[in-house]
Amino acid sequence: MILPIYTYGQPVLRKVAEDITADYPQLKELINNMYETLAESEGIGLAAPQIGLAVRVVVIDLDVISEDLPEYKGYKKVFINAHIVEYDETKTDTSEEGCLSLPAIHEKVTRPTRIRVQYLDEEMNAHDEWVEGYLARVMQHEFDHLDGKVFVDRISPLRKQLIKNKLKSLLQGRFRCGYKTKTVPVRR
Repeated sequence: MILPIYTYGQPVLRKVAEDITADYPQLKELINNMYETLAESEGIGLAAPQIGLAVRVVVIDLDVISEDLPEYKGYKKVFINAHIVEYDETKTDTSEEGCLSLPAIHEKVTRPTRIRVQYLDEEMNAHDEWVEGYLARVMQHEFDHLDGKVFVDRISPLRKQLIKNKLKSLLQGRFRCGYKTKTVPVRR
């Protein structure tokens, strides 16, 4: 089932998501719905807070960009109770990011190119691994959602000031995108 994506200003996007247990209700269905929603919105990553659930579940599908980055051919993965436990700050990269929860906003974000993550896979097997490159950027972006952050929190105060009107438009529901959204109710 395709779910609406919660946009900037929705309180759930600012909550720290909770770890879940193996008996979380309808976990497989949730994961399938997240993949369907991700495909419909033409994104590469989706965190549960973006569909209104403050739980630590993320789906990433990099197969859609494998024409440009062939190393990600067939890469489709679920991350449950995901946490970044270490950042290797020796090398960073600045690249443009966008977000399904902030339609039409793209900004350059600087992030470490290598991180250590811990998570459970779909079968609830534990993983502890170092990740680098583009996948590390995507994970940092998605895992930020689990910690109540969005990518514009990581840009300079000057850049944030320059996009203030775009953010205000999002809060007011004045934007267009090609997927279902759930916006903040407009106060009258």
